[in-house]
Amino acid sequence: MINDRGFLEPSPPEPAIDKPAFDSLCSNLSHGIHAAAQPLTILLASLSKAHTDQMSTEELRELTASSSEEVQRVCTLFRYLQELVIAESIKPHLSATALLPLLASAAEGAQLLFHRDGMVLSSTVPEACPLVLINSPRTLRAFSSVLSTAHALSSARDHVELIASTSIHGVEIVVRNLNLSITAANAEARLSMATAEANIRSQQAGFEWSQQPFKVLIDLPKAPLIH
Repeated sequence: MINDRGFLEPSPPEPAIDKPAFDSLCSNLSHGIHAAAQPLTILLASLSKAHTDQMSTEELRELTASSSEEVQRVCTLFRYLQELVIAESIKPHLSATALLPLLASAAEGAQLLFHRDGMVLSSTVPEACPLVLINSPRTLRAFSSVLSTAHALSSARDHVELIASTSIHGVEIVVRNLNLSITAANAEARLSMATAEANIRSQQAGFEWSQQPFKVLIDLPKAPLIH
């Protein structure tokens, strides 16, 4: 644009992501930072020199064990925050991809956890489905995050279902536990689902989830035919 003085003015920069996605990212980052502040505060208080100098060897060992859990929680929260920023700020490369192998890989990776804790993870998928236009690494991370969250929120003897079906526009994936209703998900679960949603929506695909009962719907678009 040329101003009244005849000088060319630079165009305002376009935002890297649209406003709803930016607002969602800010909200999730704020929530994650707030959640990480709790274990960091605990660590700061318990590891102070004035506190540890008065502890016995056995008490120090117990403190080390409990501190390790808090450190692990902080690392998990910051990993989710990092993945959120990457998903929202870097545009993924999309390609025509066979979906069933990705679903099988995600289910296989989660199956050991479900079996260990006395839960059932069942898969119902078609013998074949159309190619979908996705980014494989992001889609696999999203599947894994959803299954991991379903496992973390479920109890022994619960049944989690992974269902894939074809639709007019592509393939729909449902992960559900009809016996699980959540009134308020913890910070880790909320951020895990937020990263899954960001990874899916960054591919122009659909993602919805409900807490009562627990259900996730992912809608992946069919890859265009190449003539």
